Amino acid sequence: MIEAEPAAAAAIAGPRIDVLRAFAAELGARGEPLGLIGPKEPERLWTRHLLNSAVLAPLIEPDATVADIGTGGGMPGLVLAIVRPDARFRLIEPMERRCAWLGEQADRLGLANVTVQRGRAEEFHGAFEADQVTARAVTALRKLVPISAPLLRDGGELLLLKGAAVDAEIEAAQKQLRRFGVDEARVEELGAGVLAETTRVFRARVRR
Repeated sequence: MIEAEPAAAAAIAGPRIDVLRAFAAELGARGEPLGLIGPKEPERLWTRHLLNSAVLAPLIEPDATVADIGTGGGMPGLVLAIVRPDARFRLIEPMERRCAWLGEQADRLGLANVTVQRGRAEEFHGAFEADQVTARAVTALRKLVPISAPLLRDGGELLLLKGAAVDAEIEAAQKQLRRFGVDEARVEELGAGVLAETTRVFRARVRR
């Protein structure tokens, strides 16, 4: 059973709530058979996945080019593309069937601001410069920074969704943070007082 839409959803998605609802219905109905989400995820689809991703939307810069690494079933990149139609999103995903799903959903939902690119993030180093890079549930910071930071322009921003162990990840990634010019690093908690489960985001600038 798909989780009932939380009261906070309309406030978070604003005028784009109907598009997010349409995506939620598709992901809830087809996500498990397609291997995009686990068997227990439909019953917490909104709180654990969609709104967990959507609360990042206010941090997306106006008219930004955003690279989302390992988009998978659509979190956070496709969700953010729904809520922030003013920004452009490159959804980077190595698995062909997931890319097919993302492309299908972008077309079905009328998301002209989405480009789906099949491959690993490191394959796109030097191919373009993003203003911001997002990622969710990809890998630890010590591995994620080397593949994400080179996608950014000078002064671009990392917005990496993380779990409760983020402070330990930062400590373990000190060498990589220095090597790739990661500056102004901090952890912010989003959705407090609005969502049952808040979202932790590692924010930092990359200086060449």
